[in-house]
Amino acid sequence: MGLKIVQNFDASFTLAPDAQATLFSLLTDETFLRQILAQTECEALEFTEKLFQPVPYSENTPKGMPQEFESYHESDDYLVINVPPPFMFKAKIFKPSRLCAIYRKINS
Repeated sequence: MGLKIVQNFDASFTLAPDAQATLFSLLTDETFLRQILAQTECEALEFTEKLFQPVPYSENTPKGMPQEFESYHESDDYLVINVPPPFMFKAKIFKPSRLCAIYRKINS
């Protein structure tokens, strides 16, 4: 049994407005932001409202994300996190099954 190479993966998705509102509320919750800050060296975070679906690793997507988001991964000014599965469940988001969120680091 060999590996299946994915040539094209459609990473596009649309969230229902109420699901998006719930998810954004969870991702900007002060308690959650404090948990993230405890693991970083920045003073504050700002949710950019940018989400993406992880994609299979390939020659074109070596970071496992759509190419248009790779600049955030490479930048010291941004933080890319996996959206916690309980947040996806609370927001009633089942497709896609995984999302990543981008935060901007704020330092004085």
